[in-house]
Amino acid sequence: MKIGLTGGIASGKSTIANMLVERGALLVDADQVAREVVLPGESALEAIASAFGQAVLETDGSLNRKKLGDIVFRDKASLKALEAITHPAIRERMQDRIHTFEEQYPDRLVVADVPLLYETNQKHLYDGVMVVYVPSEVQITRLMERNAVTEEEARRRVLLQMDIEQKRDLAEWVIDNSGTIEETERQINDFWKSQSLP
Repeated sequence: MKIGLTGGIASGKSTIANMLVERGALLVDADQVAREVVLPGESALEAIASAFGQAVLETDGSLNRKKLGDIVFRDKASLKALEAITHPAIRERMQDRIHTFEEQYPDRLVVADVPLLYETNQKHLYDGVMVVYVPSEVQITRLMERNAVTEEEARRRVLLQMDIEQKRDLAEWVIDNSGTIEETERQINDFWKSQSLP
């Protein structure tokens, strides 16, 4: 079985992904793949430099994430342009990895951690979707603490994504990560048992 794992920014997807891996799941992480596809020599990096200018590159030819972030997080059109370059490259590499895992380990759960799964219309690629849920006010507080950003900046970033309540309504499985770690672990155990996973 392969599932998509998603949620809102600062909802705790990595924590949930780690809990699933600890129980035997195989993880394909979109953020990790996103870093790979923009390494020097990758065609996506060349396309980014061509779209946003050489200023988004470091002197060694690698991506200057901060400069690129300053551009795309202030302008939706720029963000869309970046996504048009990176999303197809990320999706293709992730699907290759998922197929390899499915062939090599047919009995294991394969988890694809995809932050923008619904926004990029990828639900159909998986047997089901697990949403890591916390209310938006909790997202904002955690984002401010984690990234040392202002409340205004945290709100803006949360608003760039699909509403967390909408994601929750669309999910096959919802893990409420706003309580204690023990409560979250219990929900993961219940999911594991409900799917009769080894």
